[in-house]
Amino acid sequence: MKAFSEHLKEIRKNKYNSMDAVAQNSDFDSSNYNKYENGKGNPTIETLLKMASAFNIPPKELFDFEFDIEKYKIDE
Repeated sequence: MKAFSEHLKEIRKNKYNSMDAVAQNSDFDSSNYNKYENGKGNPTIETLLKMASAFNIPPKELFDFEFDIEKYKIDE
């Protein structure tokens, strides 16, 4: 999801200079983190908690971004 990945990138830039720095402060490597920041992967809850810990933020802050719900609405 583009909105999440852009928000993740913004958080990372505010906390660290590089994806490698994120990897050094967390339990996953930079290539895995790169997938999430580029919208090519779906992190698990465990991974989200590791990200929040690496950024030293509450997990809910990872989801504090603008989201167009109409774009993702499922017609019944």
